[in-house]
Amino acid sequence: MNYYSEHSKVWVSVDVIIFGFDENKLKVLIGRRQMDPGRGEWSLYGGFVGADESIDDAAARTLKSLTGLNHLYMRQVGAFGSVDRDPGERVISIAYYSLINVKDYDERLRRDHGVEWIEIDNLPKLYSDHNKMIEQALSIMRQKIKTQPISFQLLPSLFTLTQLQRVYEAVNGEEVDKRNFRKRIKEMDFIEKTELIDKKSSKRGAALYRFNRKIYNEDPNFKL
Repeated sequence: MNYYSEHSKVWVSVDVIIFGFDENKLKVLIGRRQMDPGRGEWSLYGGFVGADESIDDAAARTLKSLTGLNHLYMRQVGAFGSVDRDPGERVISIAYYSLINVKDYDERLRRDHGVEWIEIDNLPKLYSDHNKMIEQALSIMRQKIKTQPISFQLLPSLFTLTQLQRVYEAVNGEEVDKRNFRKRIKEMDFIEKTELIDKKSSKRGAALYRFNRKIYNEDPNFKL
């Protein structure tokens, strides 16, 4: 039996916004669109949802295809469905954002997909409503980073307090007071100081820290 035949059909796609932190800057992974309409325009990476997969599965598949990485932090931004958002067909897109450590990303994959890391403040005009997707994702991040340890997704497993501060500043787009920031950080048991020293950042070297998820899960009152 042919259900819903009296209704028009629409396409459903996913777009992934991949944030990375490099050179003290928050960056987004974008590339030139490889299909019509909009071929050659700057764009997020995405694809259509298969008939046998959920939108979360489609986003995870797309993310894995682009990065080659598993178990990445991924959250839904929202649905984008303006009637005229895609000149090709009636397409509703579900946007997701993900956070990765840039150093974990295989440069070969980046070149193969033809994508580039672009600073959040220097983004060009993107295809359709992709700039709006990024703006909404960034707004969500700025709220979450205050109450959830998402900043650690952008850092290596061992990091300095300066690196952690720079991530927080890059996401929020403003400087924070170094003394107060470090005071709050050192009050958090789930940010552990190790015996290791990073000698690349300064002549004296800086202590390396790590995030302890087990302790964090026992601390429901985290607020940065």
